[in-house]
Amino acid sequence: MTKADIVETIYERVGFSKKESAELVETVFDVIKEALVSGEKVKFSGFGNFIVREKNARKGRNPQTGEQIQLEARRVLTFKPSLVLKNELNQAPEGRDEPSTF
Repeated sequence: MTKADIVETIYERVGFSKKESAELVETVFDVIKEALVSGEKVKFSGFGNFIVREKNARKGRNPQTGEQIQLEARRVLTFKPSLVLKNELNQAPEGRDEPSTF
């Protein structure tokens, strides 16, 4: 699903114009980005949490050359789904007893 798909879905379901739907989606994403950049946790009840974590500097290895390199400290974004979302993802499709495994 793309941002354009989200705009289209809001347009169809809510009845906003496409321009209003696009502005709404952009505003929501901007608010989320601002919160994450400032280090806040973003929590969507029933969906999950976006958390910015600090990673320390460490030694690494270039997989092509085997050369040791120093990796800089950095911030990474992680997502932890809620139990509600996990349960929905793992429900068996209709007509089947168990989720398929590969």
